[in-house]
Amino acid sequence: MGRFTGKTAIITGASSGIGEATARLLAAEGANVVLASRTRSELQRVASNLDGDASLIQVTDVSVEGEVQALIDASIERFGQIDVLVNNAGVAVQGDITEISTEDYRKVTGTIIDGTFFACRAALPHLVKTGGAVVNTSSVSGLGGDWGMSVYNLAKGAISNLTRALALDYGQRGVRINAVAPTLTRTGMTKDMFDDSRLLDQFMDRIPMDRPGEPEDIAAAIAYLASQDARFVTGVILPVDGGLMASNGQPKQA
Repeated sequence: MGRFTGKTAIITGASSGIGEATARLLAAEGANVVLASRTRSELQRVASNLDGDASLIQVTDVSVEGEVQALIDASIERFGQIDVLVNNAGVAVQGDITEISTEDYRKVTGTIIDGTFFACRAALPHLVKTGGAVVNTSSVSGLGGDWGMSVYNLAKGAISNLTRALALDYGQRGVRINAVAPTLTRTGMTKDMFDDSRLLDQFMDRIPMDRPGEPEDIAAAIAYLASQDARFVTGVILPVDGGLMASNGQPKQA
């Protein structure tokens, strides 16, 4: 039996990257998996490759309150309970704040901040019933600033502190709430970064383990935080970053 046998896990942003890897891992460990994103065809592809047949596809734009509520309602209707919520949907925009359009600002904050807020608000009453867990996808960009990433930093910083605040509110109610904070990870969203050899070399100069993250690296940390292995862990923003945050930011001297 796996760590999630008999449990139901909702994963947003499940159509690729970290969300897909998390869905694969939780399903392999016995979970009923609810896959949510905006693209049905990609969700169908992911679902067709999961272990077992206990999955549900729910096309969801997490920035829309009603669609998030429909996701939670559909999960309860199909499986009767919610044990794990993984808020992973995300989008990024780069540029000086004076050059970022209101539309792009709303897209980032709507997906990351609003989506996480709506999902937590709708799912937490059900998670209280099961003594469940929430794992949010923050970022090292939610623990410190980046050049040219002010809106993404704003959104991920909000997720980090929302995670801490909800952990305080829900600890005595039996729900654990944590977040992972990846560094550069090989996903569709970061393809352009991986295509830039100069930028990739700069990242490798900062990551002690000398490689970028893979979706499976982050999924493993999410599964740990969602499982009973982490039963006394809450309010944690766990860097999954190959050691990047161990540095004080000064350059190599040897």
